[in-house]
Amino acid sequence: MRKTLVTAISLALLANASFAQDTIKQAVVKDYDSHLSDLYVYFHKNPELSTVEHKTAARLAEELRSQGFEVTEGVGGTGIVAIMKNGDGPMVMMRADMDGLPVQEKSGLAIASNVTQKSPITGKMVPVMHACGHDVHMTSLVGTARRMAAMKDQWSGTLMLIGQPAEERIMGAKAMMKDNLWQRFGKPDYALAFHVSSGNEAGIINVTEGAPFAGSHSVDIIVHGIGAHGASPHAGKDPVLLASQIVVALQTLVSRELSPRQPGVVTVGSFHSGTKHNIISDRAHLQLTVRNTNPATAKLLLDGIKRIAENMGRVAGLPEDKLPEVIISKNSVPPTLNNAALVRRLKKTWIAKMGEEAVVDIPPTGMGAEDFPFFTTDPEIASVYFVIGGTPKAEIEAAKKGGPAVPSHHSPLFKVSPEPAVKSGVEATVHALMELMPK
Repeated sequence: MRKTLVTAISLALLANASFAQDTIKQAVVKDYDSHLSDLYVYFHKNPELSTVEHKTAARLAEELRSQGFEVTEGVGGTGIVAIMKNGDGPMVMMRADMDGLPVQEKSGLAIASNVTQKSPITGKMVPVMHACGHDVHMTSLVGTARRMAAMKDQWSGTLMLIGQPAEERIMGAKAMMKDNLWQRFGKPDYALAFHVSSGNEAGIINVTEGAPFAGSHSVDIIVHGIGAHGASPHAGKDPVLLASQIVVALQTLVSRELSPRQPGVVTVGSFHSGTKHNIISDRAHLQLTVRNTNPATAKLLLDGIKRIAENMGRVAGLPEDKLPEVIISKNSVPPTLNNAALVRRLKKTWIAKMGEEAVVDIPPTGMGAEDFPFFTTDPEIASVYFVIGGTPKAEIEAAKKGGPAVPSHHSPLFKVSPEPAVKSGVEATVHALMELMPK
């Protein structure tokens, strides 16, 4: 009799868990149809540039406040912090970035952006587009807020939702931290974020241990020379030739000094010098991006750049006061490092709640950077940054067979399928929060 009773109770608990799982999925589907779909259209059609996301922030704040969150605006510029206290338990942060890009949308979508805005950098009017999917992130954040508010009886703790400005300029998270984010609102025990990806199948969760995003440093090299007539190169020191030699020599850092199993990138993205065909300039300017997945790699690459640049100047016979100058920008960002134990914990939850086929572990192929680690590095907070696919499987398969290419992020052709992306973004986030803040 006792065995029968235990079995019955176990089956009842499993049935209740399955019902709760189905209820979340069904609620998200219903909410997308009735509210989130239109909200996504609003965000997509009304993008704003980094640091001037005023209307975007106001709409996001309005949406979160309507669900009972205590919302503070103007944090670190246009940033938003929304807090819902719901009894004892951990504080968990979920972040969504808000800014668009100075790109003219050519996606062909009926909801394509036609917005222009004055650039805070140049002061000129430029087209603006959500060419990186931040509209998906914000819509999902609102969907998460709506689900968590409706399920307050099923979780306990403090939920912190962040609308972050200026991610595209790698400055919004740092600005919010400089505005005493943790001192004013409390330091989270866990931090979460996700990014929609045009390269992944729509609705699929991709989560990896290690570094889903790289660290990034911007480096300038000023190469000095001695000007002369182009017909008399022996009378000067040609900075174009010297800078070219530096560009070539820099390629040995990754290929010959970095371990073959350790990722790193040194890319020279800009090379400017001279004004006329027959004038040897006295200056060249190189602009580099340097990517890494750990501090040791960053140091090796940055030290190597300085060593190569200065010593190539000596090889060219420049005096010590004219050696190339290496300037490392303060707008660098550390790599985004996922907490391995937390990844495994959430991955187990997602598989149990959403199915094994909904979760993959595909290592990143590029070295894109994020400013999310400014929230999680100092002080260190256990965090997971995951990816939600945004392109239908059929389109990905067609591209592999020679069909139309899947547009990349930051492309004027960029587009994702919002419905599966937003739905999975909300569902995955809610399940993660319920796991971290159990009743």
